[in-house]
Amino acid sequence: MFYATGMRKAELIGLKVSDVDLSSKVIKVLGKRNKERIIPLMGDMVTSIVGYLKKRNELNVGNEIDSLFLTKSGTKIYDSLVYRVINLYFSTASSKLKKSPHVLRHTFATHLLNEGADLNAVKELLGHTSLAATQVYTHNSMAKLKEVYGSSRPRNQQN
Repeated sequence: MFYATGMRKAELIGLKVSDVDLSSKVIKVLGKRNKERIIPLMGDMVTSIVGYLKKRNELNVGNEIDSLFLTKSGTKIYDSLVYRVINLYFSTASSKLKKSPHVLRHTFATHLLNEGADLNAVKELLGHTSLAATQVYTHNSMAKLKEVYGSSRPRNQQN
């Protein structure tokens, strides 16, 4: 969910079942300073949410808890649990030292920019109020641009 949407850890923890609109394939996120934004959900994410909701319903928590993500015992997920889960998965897949949910948000933004997404669109998806906050993610994109430029220039190919 982090990588597919670019949301913050607090936003993920705060999601409610009612925030998910599977028919429109969007999720409503309450961000910093109670700023609301709508994030589109792509095919695989919709399928994952549908599967998760089926499992969630097996917990028999009823309508008492509107939180989207719950622990095995049916309580709302919490900050350190999310951090531990992300750390566990990162540890099996990467030797990077920094293993936090924010790394996935950063990766989300960087991958969008590397694939040619508009900086303003990425700004909106991330829920940033200023473009300057989003420009932090362009340094990796610049490296990619320089690599493509360097390998594509005709004069560079002669050397």
